[in-house]
Amino acid sequence: MSNIGLIIEEKAADIGNFLVGRLLPFREKRAVGPFVFIDHMGPSELKDYQNLDVPPHPHIGLSTLTYLLEGSIFHRDSIGSAVEIKPGAVNWMTAGKGVVHSERTPEYLRHSDKRLHGFQIWVGLPKHLEQTEPTFHHIEADEIPVWEEDGIQYKLIAGEAFGRQSAVPVHSKLFFIEIKTKEAKKISIGKDLYGEAAMYVLDGTVSTEGNTYGSKQLMIAKDTKLCEFDMSENGTVYLFGGEPFDEERFIFWNFVNSDKELIDQAKVNWNDQNHDAFPLVPGDEKEYVPLPKAVLNRK
Repeated sequence: MSNIGLIIEEKAADIGNFLVGRLLPFREKRAVGPFVFIDHMGPSELKDYQNLDVPPHPHIGLSTLTYLLEGSIFHRDSIGSAVEIKPGAVNWMTAGKGVVHSERTPEYLRHSDKRLHGFQIWVGLPKHLEQTEPTFHHIEADEIPVWEEDGIQYKLIAGEAFGRQSAVPVHSKLFFIEIKTKEAKKISIGKDLYGEAAMYVLDGTVSTEGNTYGSKQLMIAKDTKLCEFDMSENGTVYLFGGEPFDEERFIFWNFVNSDKELIDQAKVNWNDQNHDAFPLVPGDEKEYVPLPKAVLNRK
């Protein structure tokens, strides 16, 4: 009996000047563990006149995780954070009751050719933290656990697994793991995982139970403990998952919560530009992403 419960092909969406492959949510699978939203950005070639510019926009009830493979993004938020994220580092922002942030190409790169490639991820918060004060943490690349076993390179980007713990201050039991191979290898890590698990193939192929899966496919395991697969040479996969929440998480635009009333109030607060609920972003106060009218009217 196959352990692959669902295979999700990457869906493309345009955001600014580059293509984003939205992996979660999916109509048949709204979340994997606490992970409720995953975007694969790029890889994109941006010309000297093209830049990433995502103006200030709001979030509630979640943590965002940004992890770059190539390029650079300058992050600003309403807490007062202003930091450039580069490949291998992690930006971890917990929205709680409400935060606003912008993501842009750094000033020194805005007039040169550049590449951008990475992941943007939303992780739901435990119910008792959904209304917490917002926080932001930047974790440098050299703070992320990396190790090698039998020619296989592992990186624990966030959470806990393999008896290790990432420096990213997560709020529930989860894992986000990178696995790289130079030669074809058999991977058997089910005993080190827990809860729900999904795997995204970035480079190379993955074979399991007689089937082979290529890049830009997300595979969700029926039984995490049976996570065993063969990776091709020069392969890269990402595994993410963890313990799911007892309550359903609702998503409307940039808002995630177990309480629809809090989402409805957030819609009104952002639409009215209530700066008590959603403060301005220092250094990026001149524009913002308007609330889509379809979201405002959706209950």
